[in-house]
Amino acid sequence: MSTVTLTYETPQFLHSVIGNDIAHLRTLGEAFSLRVTSRDGWIQLDGSDEGIDAAKTVLSELEKVRRNGGEVSAAMFDMVLENVRQPWMNAPADSILQLKLLGSARKPAVLAKTRGQIEYLRAMRENEVVFGIGPAGTGKTYLAMAQALQSLRDKTVSRIVLTRPAVEAGEALGFLPGDLNEKVLPYLRPLYDALYEMLEPDEAERMIERGIIEIAPLAYMRGRTLKRSFIILDEAQNTTCEQMLMFLTRLGDGSRCVVTGDPSQIDLKRHIRSGLGDAVGILPEVDGVKFIRFASSDVVRLPVVQRIIEAYEAHRNQN
Repeated sequence: MSTVTLTYETPQFLHSVIGNDIAHLRTLGEAFSLRVTSRDGWIQLDGSDEGIDAAKTVLSELEKVRRNGGEVSAAMFDMVLENVRQPWMNAPADSILQLKLLGSARKPAVLAKTRGQIEYLRAMRENEVVFGIGPAGTGKTYLAMAQALQSLRDKTVSRIVLTRPAVEAGEALGFLPGDLNEKVLPYLRPLYDALYEMLEPDEAERMIERGIIEIAPLAYMRGRTLKRSFIILDEAQNTTCEQMLMFLTRLGDGSRCVVTGDPSQIDLKRHIRSGLGDAVGILPEVDGVKFIRFASSDVVRLPVVQRIIEAYEAHRNQN
């Protein structure tokens, strides 16, 4: 048996390293068969040398994230812990920080929190067309918006185009009251929520007014060629096959697009095939196209959301 004590500058910083959840220390101890105690600004590890070294690695990786401006969430804690137990990348903190997006004096940086999210961010940087497929709460839309804003900041694109099928209105947007923006706003709300969470409200509004961020209803995109644009198609499971082909062929020079969707939440009428399902069967071998599939383990909402998704998946498999 060995004993090691790790000391941090303040109790507050220590709490931020463990995601402001003291229960994570219990999880850490159980993972490596250690007795973990903490008081004020220190953590004491009692157990085998091998277990202590593994726990120190976990805490060191999380400390790197905090010192570089990232927040340690429960999902991130679990990801780093699992990587130390069964490695799938050499340096998780370095990989996470290399993919850090945005951040300002008032807004925290956006970091990947799960293995699936790391693969998703890498795919968006390395491919022209990326499909993010998986259940709700996995960060598909949120990270796509973050990458779009980062690309805009890096000047690799000159505008962001947001689009989503308005299935509930049957694409008959002309019958809704208000101007074009007001007609499609309810359908694009998730994208706007992500936008306003990452930017100050006045900055976001200026970008929308100047057309740097454009609202483009899917039904109105036919015939356009989008150059130097970062295009996000959200809720793609509700596109028809014809709409999906039309959308994917809008890309011009210097553009990138991300298509997000959840095949378990298709709202199309029964006799209409989903364009997302069609793309999954046709495009996997196309150069420049990458499919990222999220699992319930990638859910970063409340833990109960992950359990709900797993219960529904089990029910579907039984039937």
